[in-house]
Amino acid sequence: MDSIVELISVLDNDDIKDFKSFLKKKNKRNDVKNIRLLEILETDDINRLKKLYGSSKNKDAYHALRKRLHDSLLLFISNKTFERDNSEAHEALRLLIVGRFLLENDLIKPGFKCLQRAEQKALLLEQFSLLNEILQVRLQYAYLESHPELELLVDRFRVNQHKMQQEAKFQIAYAFLRVELQDIHLKGKIVDLNKLVLDTIGKYDISLHELLSFKSLYQLLFIANEYATIHQNYALVRSFLKTSDEFITRQKANSVHHSFYYLHILYYLANFNLRNKLFDESLAYLEQLIAGCRPGTVLRAQFHLRYYLLKALNYHYMGEGSQALAILRLGIQQSTLKSNEADLADLQLCLVMFLTQFQDKLALTELRKMIRTDAWYEKKMGMLWTIRKSLLEILIHIQFGDIDLAISRVKSFRRRYKKYLETVREGRVVHFLRLVEKYLKNPAMVKNKAFIAAIDSMAQDVENQDLFVLGFIAWLKSLITSESPYQALLHLTGTLKLKKDQ
Repeated sequence: MDSIVELISVLDNDDIKDFKSFLKKKNKRNDVKNIRLLEILETDDINRLKKLYGSSKNKDAYHALRKRLHDSLLLFISNKTFERDNSEAHEALRLLIVGRFLLENDLIKPGFKCLQRAEQKALLLEQFSLLNEILQVRLQYAYLESHPELELLVDRFRVNQHKMQQEAKFQIAYAFLRVELQDIHLKGKIVDLNKLVLDTIGKYDISLHELLSFKSLYQLLFIANEYATIHQNYALVRSFLKTSDEFITRQKANSVHHSFYYLHILYYLANFNLRNKLFDESLAYLEQLIAGCRPGTVLRAQFHLRYYLLKALNYHYMGEGSQALAILRLGIQQSTLKSNEADLADLQLCLVMFLTQFQDKLALTELRKMIRTDAWYEKKMGMLWTIRKSLLEILIHIQFGDIDLAISRVKSFRRRYKKYLETVREGRVVHFLRLVEKYLKNPAMVKNKAFIAAIDSMAQDVENQDLFVLGFIAWLKSLITSESPYQALLHLTGTLKLKKDQ
């Protein structure tokens, strides 16, 4: 996408009006074409150069104009961001700047009052770097206080420096863990996540007791989520559930000061519980999440569609398929032109999956709405997500009788992903596809004992107990049992048995 168009996309209609006024004030001549270029870019007109200059020869002037508009956009966005940012962290920074200015101008009492308020806010927000600056200014001007408590001030400074060093060490450890995850992703390396985290923390001499904060817990859960996603096995991160829940329960009163991290933690916990079949717990976290997102805020927009996705998935795997489908469709209906494209793709693929498991031919119609190329999905959504979409597409074509197209898609899948799957040692996908091909070549295989045994073995494998993995195995299982893939899925997850017992 055009870099200027990308910047324009973060502005709403009022912002664009303000930006045009901003440009008018900046323009010293009446013949400046920056506003005209902005309007052309808004319409995505491919003939923009000719419309501006009447000839394609004037490329240098056009690119110079683009650069000036790009720079003006960045300046406008930075001004708007600071103007709108009324977060407590920025308030503490403003108090520090004002306090220092007042002390420099011999306004002692109001200066120290500003610094004291800034210190309280920074401490509450765990902004150790900012707190370090505030304490340094207080130390610098301590001699101006009528009754300086220098020893207490120095003690606070030293304690904060220790926390700041711990945080810096953790950021190094976090970077190391992210690199390790990349190796796991590329090499298919299986490691004990808890051991990896604890060994890394030990290597950098980090105290877990001192370390745990909203920010560090968010980063740990991010690592855990990436690792579990790579291996499609969320049992690996189950041990994080109790620690995380205890922390956010204990720190509930402070969560309002750490909204970004707190809401992400709730989202990860909702997802972890869902994938570990703890549906009631997952739904409880989701309700906390949506309650914590104030309407009209950036965070509300960020989590709005994800909330519907996870809620629908919970009800789907609980055996409430109709309700899950209604929730999912409601989420899609509430999307807008500014909705995150990755979130929309998640909702759409989930809808295709639901309809496929219900044996509803609308699955084909909804699949056709996913018009992006595989390359785009790989880059935006990730390799494993795109592989799941491609496999689902193959199953849909088989399910609704388009065998030739299904065979063609299998060949394309092998060409595109065989090398990757071998690299990450993802044998489960290869084995699954082999069974699908056997059925394609000979549908009578559903009565073959070896074929049935292979499917049963796959369903019972400990590594295959993830809900998304079981969804694919259930499709194969339904060929043998002559039930819908959804019914087969509920049997495999134990949901049907649970509902009967109730």
